[in-house]
Amino acid sequence: MKHNLHAIREGTMKVVFLLTACISILAVALICIFLFANGIPTMHKIGLGKFLFGMTWAPNQDLYGIFPMIIASILVTGGAILIGVPLGLLCALYLARFCPKRLYSVLKPAVDLLAGIPSIVYGFFGLVVLVPALQAMFGSGKSIVTASIMLGIMILPTIISVSESSLRAVPESYYEGSLALGATHERSVFSAVFPAARSGILAGIILGVGRAIGETMAVVMIAGNQPILPKSLLSGVRTLTANIVLEMGYATDLHREALIACGVVLFVFILIINLCFSAVKRKADAT
Repeated sequence: MKHNLHAIREGTMKVVFLLTACISILAVALICIFLFANGIPTMHKIGLGKFLFGMTWAPNQDLYGIFPMIIASILVTGGAILIGVPLGLLCALYLARFCPKRLYSVLKPAVDLLAGIPSIVYGFFGLVVLVPALQAMFGSGKSIVTASIMLGIMILPTIISVSESSLRAVPESYYEGSLALGATHERSVFSAVFPAARSGILAGIILGVGRAIGETMAVVMIAGNQPILPKSLLSGVRTLTANIVLEMGYATDLHREALIACGVVLFVFILIINLCFSAVKRKADAT
């Protein structure tokens, strides 16, 4: 009787897990179908070259060039990676291998709290603190640099949490073996533990970069929202996500369709970055 009950529970849970997996796959498939079914005809209507490489976004003149916004998205995301990834990895290493227990009990909840702060709050912080500070230092407050710093801060909790978990999952024998060979504590952590955890660390970086690319509200508040090609890192810019959220509320006809096409470009952009990281991850796993 108990065996039959256990078998029924197991079968039920298998069905539940299968259904949830199918629902997740179906949701992604429906999003892809909606985006591409609406976006690709629009690109053809506007002209793929004019849409992707056009320098002017002026819907009132039927000009839908998104090249400046593509460059802005790349620059802002790249800046966030340069700021957030090194800080996140070093913080994860400290928490996992160097931090005293008493201090850990304070720092870990603080890192987790960062993950729960709404994007709009980050945006207010950037608007009130970062923008005036950079305005005083460089004469330009709302810029690529400001957005990169803000996004670098926002992706920290994701990178730190996943990387720390990966570092703690490395068998202790790796660390002890390195010590036995005469390496110092620091060398053992960086030469034995860190390489063993690189697969999980790369996964954390991928998740962090995904958040940086898709972030909207904080970027809208501090990036300047200028749909022009940036002349420097201190120029105001408009990213693809910001362009969609700023204009979708009142867009109609071809204008609305062009914004959906922006979503297609953003989707492909994210897909390419994830594929690149996945290729690096597979190469790391193979070695």
